[in-house]
Amino acid sequence: MTFRDKYEIVCGVETHVEMLTKTKIFCGCTTEFGGEQNTHVCPVCLGLPGVLPVLNKEVVNLAIKAGLALNCEIADFSKFDRKNYYYPDLPKNYQTSQYDLPICKGGALEISVNGQKKTIGITRAHMEEDAGKLVHSGETISTSVSSGVDYNRTGVPLLEIVSEPDMRSIDEVLAYLEELIQIIDYAGISDCKMEQGSIRFDINVSLRPIGSEQFGIRSETKNLNSFNSVRRCMEYEIERQAELLDEGGQVVQETRTWDEGKGITLSLRSKEEAHDYRYFPEPDLLPLVIDKDWIEKIRETLPELPSAKRERLQSLGLSEYDAKVIVSWKPMANFFDKALDNFADAKILANWVTGDLSGLLNAKNSSFEESPITPQQLVGLLKLIQKGEISGKIAKSVIEEMFDTGKDAEVIVKEKGLAQISDEGELEKIITGVISANAKSVADYQAGKESALGFLVGQVMKATKGQANPGLVNKILRAKLSE
Repeated sequence: MTFRDKYEIVCGVETHVEMLTKTKIFCGCTTEFGGEQNTHVCPVCLGLPGVLPVLNKEVVNLAIKAGLALNCEIADFSKFDRKNYYYPDLPKNYQTSQYDLPICKGGALEISVNGQKKTIGITRAHMEEDAGKLVHSGETISTSVSSGVDYNRTGVPLLEIVSEPDMRSIDEVLAYLEELIQIIDYAGISDCKMEQGSIRFDINVSLRPIGSEQFGIRSETKNLNSFNSVRRCMEYEIERQAELLDEGGQVVQETRTWDEGKGITLSLRSKEEAHDYRYFPEPDLLPLVIDKDWIEKIRETLPELPSAKRERLQSLGLSEYDAKVIVSWKPMANFFDKALDNFADAKILANWVTGDLSGLLNAKNSSFEESPITPQQLVGLLKLIQKGEISGKIAKSVIEEMFDTGKDAEVIVKEKGLAQISDEGELEKIITGVISANAKSVADYQAGKESALGFLVGQVMKATKGQANPGLVNKILRAKLSE
């Protein structure tokens, strides 16, 4: 019997999103990633005596925008609080965050797993400042003899999005994170560069006996920044907790860290409760009052979000799978929509965008943002196929030439003499020659062997180097073979 037969997984996620602002939340220091250690700092973000924070209004705008995109209620009155704890990456010994009056509450998003849709609740989303970064001497914090602190990230604006514990499998967690990140990306809240720490996940996992309504004791694994790490971490943590319970032990409520190299979680500290942080209102910042006009102005800036875009693409004839693939990558979706403005057949366009063009970009380790083929150029190629000027087979070689040279399809077709042969007289001469040279296949076809026609068509295409109009070739061949 496996844990799946005995226990149900209960999972919630806290997602820390670095917001896309030029300066930090309470000072004018840059939020640019990288830079020499401890150079993007000032007395305010270092918490030196005598300084006062000034709230960055763009942080509030982005928080409101994210809340609207996640179907949250935007608070007309919220405030900042001091979250008091000591850790080396926190120069003030407290974090300016939001506790009992967050800016966003009570949202939801919909996920789909194996064709089954499910709504995941959003408990809250609140603004806070990021901490610094510890640079360990060893491979992990637990194997290091010393650690340095880089405060460049201190004060970068964060939006912490807290889900309800509504997820019951690893696949549901991954589907939730994928949908959440797509929403954040489309809404322009963050650059979503997980490899740079722009989005980090704290995964809360507990197990309970199947059929039980009471939650089990949870562990929290902090600062995961890839889907692969989330999957592996959850697999390990579920097995760890199941073994503990099977042996009659108890799971300890604690904070853990993920060791990527070893593929295990390690205990960091006991899990604090809210009272352990001794929250109190931030005396240096006024409460935040947000009126309806402010909210509506932000609502007007919301773009088409992923779920709406998928529905629109499916209404144009795309399959659920194709729509999901295109929408999953914002640059691809933007490219597709620009091309769709001048090309009505969404299905044909999707085949070329997700197939040939994506293949060329992947082979060069490139992206749609860097594509040497513009949406207008791709449309130009597809219109040549529609007009019968080139075949689909020829188009595949043309798009490769377009990718390498940046030239328009029409120019390449003209330069290389690739125009499709649609002159009936010219094709009749070639077909007559093919019939004369392949008497056995002709006899086979006339005896009822339909596959012989395919061979003869192939010979015509070979003789014309793929430039013959396939439909016309079929028509002429059938007519001549029935004479």
